Amino acid sequence: MNLAAHELHELSELIAGCYNTVTCMASYINQAQDPELKELLQNHFPLHVKDYNLKVEFVQSQTTPDISKFKPADLKPVLDSYTQAPVNEFPSVTPRTDVQQHNDREIATAYLLNQKSSAKNYSIASVECANPDLRTFLENAFLNSNHHAYEIWQYMTKKGYYPLMAAPQNAINTIGSIYQPVEQLTQQ
Repeated sequence: MNLAAHELHELSELIAGCYNTVTCMASYINQAQDPELKELLQNHFPLHVKDYNLKVEFVQSQTTPDISKFKPADLKPVLDSYTQAPVNEFPSVTPRTDVQQHNDREIATAYLLNQKSSAKNYSIASVECANPDLRTFLENAFLNSNHHAYEIWQYMTKKGYYPLMAAPQNAINTIGSIYQPVEQLTQQ
């Protein structure tokens, strides 16, 4: 397939990122102890493999890959509140310096950070694409990583691994007072 030089370089980096994601997820699935975490990873894993394979196809195929083969995961909100964690305790943590097997918190943290970084990388790469099929695929890959990050963040919030709290009302009021709405524009 014909690609612009910058598209090839972006794809190369994104393929390396996917290689890392797929490899790490395979390990995390085997190490996860919490059935909810294990199921979440198992549900996400096939989409990451499809994502990786489609990117490889973009650089190996002489024709444009069928991007309809990859649809992003749906956003699945499960928390009752988006400003207050469902738990009251947030267990402290210290990085371990000698690890033979990751615990569930380490797995969830690594996967969350991976998906947040992937979403950022996809968004940056997609706005640089000249090829509309590649651009659409990368937009879908962004949504997939964005939605996966949201699901793992919700899991971590429910476990007390990630704090969720309301912004102070005085801060909301202060910022709200700075910006004023634009008056209704009239058609010219």
